[in-house]
Amino acid sequence: MENPVYEERRQFLRTAAVVGGGAAVGIVPTLAGCGAEAQGASPASVRFPEPLRPGAIIGITSPSAGVKSVLRPRMQFAYQTLRGLGYVCQEGQCLWGETLQSAPARDRAAELQRMLLDPAIAAVFPPDGGELLIDILPFIDFEALGRARPKWIIGYSDLSTFMLPYALRTGIASLSGTNVWESPIYPTDPNLAYWHAVATLAPGSAFDQRAAALYQPHDSDWDKLPPETRQFDRTAPVRWKCLSHEDDPAYAVAASGRLIGGTLDVVAMLCGSEYGDVAGFARSYAPEGLLVYLDSCDFNTAQYCRALHLLRLAGWFDAAKAVLVGRTAAETVEGFTPRDALLDALGGLSVPVIYDMDIGHLPPQLMLVNGAAATLTFGPTEKAMRQTLA
Repeated sequence: MENPVYEERRQFLRTAAVVGGGAAVGIVPTLAGCGAEAQGASPASVRFPEPLRPGAIIGITSPSAGVKSVLRPRMQFAYQTLRGLGYVCQEGQCLWGETLQSAPARDRAAELQRMLLDPAIAAVFPPDGGELLIDILPFIDFEALGRARPKWIIGYSDLSTFMLPYALRTGIASLSGTNVWESPIYPTDPNLAYWHAVATLAPGSAFDQRAAALYQPHDSDWDKLPPETRQFDRTAPVRWKCLSHEDDPAYAVAASGRLIGGTLDVVAMLCGSEYGDVAGFARSYAPEGLLVYLDSCDFNTAQYCRALHLLRLAGWFDAAKAVLVGRTAAETVEGFTPRDALLDALGGLSVPVIYDMDIGHLPPQLMLVNGAAATLTFGPTEKAMRQTLA
């Protein structure tokens, strides 16, 4: 049972928000907030893009940070990869720059929206993340996007600041787990899906992934790496763990639900706003419950813990069947470890919390489809996930 103190605080948070205005490969993600929940109708259906096909145009824009000139060689190498797969790369105007913003917020929002609405563009593939994508959200017409034909937007990190509300507000799936800079790396790990294998699946398809064997114990510093880099520096052994069951080798659990999540550093800022109604998405689109996935980029362990508490207070885990947490390199504060943070914030949940998963900024990454129907299997002989685009 949820702690009654959490329920009391959550109710206060909601009230305040109203007052303030505020291997083998197979994964699945439609419109939240004004759908079945409000009308008493059947649950709405998540919508999935049609598969990418040879000759398709991929829009390249940066809704967040500018791509610095030192990274032009890496971008060109990534373009070679995309062209080798049969695609046409179409750059936008909001792309290059030496600052945290590739262009003014209105311009970045307009270009991203134009690419998502343009029937000639089959997918949108930003180069990387950033810090300040949140400033474009007020300029996005989510109702217009929700009426449009679904297409893939592929990214993670700061891109989840858009991809999460995009799924919550439109019910359209998006693909988390890579970006243009990382697209030449294949395989990221033999147990994990390549982004292209997912983006070329038809709606209704499924794919499987298993825990990676090795991971890279540091972030990728692309401005210092050779432009032709084709592999991650995978040297550390992967071990998925279940909170409070780390020392039980026989422990096994399975959980199913609809995937939703992103990078904690940025999506936590959406709590209490119209862009972060995860509980509403669950009511409208996921009567079967959610698999909430999260990773942490720059937080230290105290910040990490606070952000997880915020999500819990905002009801993000109320419909969760499991919480899936990525590896983190969070700096330990006064002996307070990442596991301590998980125990403090999520230890009282009545659902499994699987952590040190292949999610986030210490690659390789699972390909995760926001809105996909998914089943996680965790046990002594199998640590895997199946996702279905339905």
